[in-house]
Amino acid sequence: MKSKNFKEIIAFFLILNLIILFIGCNSEHSVKKLTRDELVQQSDTILNEQESSFYSEEQSQKSSAPIEEQAQELSVYIEKQDNKLIGSAFLLNTHCEIILYDENDKNLIYDTFDICRDYENRLSCKISSSEISQLNHRTINQVSDSTAKLLQEALTYSALSDGALDISIGAVTNLWDFTSDSKIVPSQENIQKALKSVNYQNIQLINNRVIISNAETQIDLGAIAKGYIADQMKAYLVEQGVNSAIINLGGNVLCIGTKADNAGFTIGIQKPFEEGHIAGVHLDDFYQSVVTSGIYERFFEKDGIFYHHILDPETGMPINNNLASVTIISEESTTGDALSTACFVLGINKGIELINSLDNVHAIFLDQDGNLYFSENISEELKIDV
Repeated sequence: MKSKNFKEIIAFFLILNLIILFIGCNSEHSVKKLTRDELVQQSDTILNEQESSFYSEEQSQKSSAPIEEQAQELSVYIEKQDNKLIGSAFLLNTHCEIILYDENDKNLIYDTFDICRDYENRLSCKISSSEISQLNHRTINQVSDSTAKLLQEALTYSALSDGALDISIGAVTNLWDFTSDSKIVPSQENIQKALKSVNYQNIQLINNRVIISNAETQIDLGAIAKGYIADQMKAYLVEQGVNSAIINLGGNVLCIGTKADNAGFTIGIQKPFEEGHIAGVHLDDFYQSVVTSGIYERFFEKDGIFYHHILDPETGMPINNNLASVTIISEESTTGDALSTACFVLGINKGIELINSLDNVHAIFLDQDGNLYFSENISEELKIDV
């Protein structure tokens, strides 16, 4: 009996050592430190999904963890700079920032980031416990009021853009990985198989009940969820009496009011693959949202071919129409998020036609040769620096 117990003890310590060795071999992370001056130059903020805020070594290490772990653990970093209170956190698989100009209450920042995390946990198709993941696995068919509201808006924009924005594209997006170094290009066989399930008309919403007619259809709200979450964060801050602030969710910029001198915020539109900005947008107290979708946000190169994350719902491949980015200026971020993707897929001509048919929305298209194209009447309502 003693010999058996001794063997069990030895086996236990051998296994424990192997676990420690495995953890040690996988604990290295790359660290990149950014200064605020590199990111916020002449503008109040610059649209930049890759480097939207400074972050500490601990936060950079956390960003390489699986998205499900990131959503569960939330570290917020707050600093006082001149008359601003600035908070940053890693959420939505990007670096997010809240700048308060007229408040010194740190709890406002903590609480607002908690709201962001709660919505991510509900809406991300990458988090297994989310409502969207459960819909995709067909373990539920009823969703909360807020998720139902976003699904309805997403389906509306899918129909408005004739499927250029298609939230049923999840089976295709699951084949691609633009957040790691894997650089795997899916086979055409797998892409064509996944495309058979892509059709936003496969999804119906009756009150809070979601009906998905194709067994293989997967929902991905990545083209609209950040905008919706930004709008909910703004609503909370406004309810708390905040009159001057900026919310930046990795390139989805949403403002509250104006600065202390009553001047509107200026948002810089990033130069693709370069520092600085290609244009500056001066906002007023109505046009408060600026959202850009671009090929420089998430991408990789393999065998001399460039692949970016904005996929064509018809081909399952990165859209190739010579566009570098599309920026939408609107009242709400949900609108900007949905239309920036839809217009990128549609291209310059059809995209501008769509924007011109809508009220209170403007767009700036940038092609890969550096040429800018504007929706009509933009210069009459907004000041644009180029």
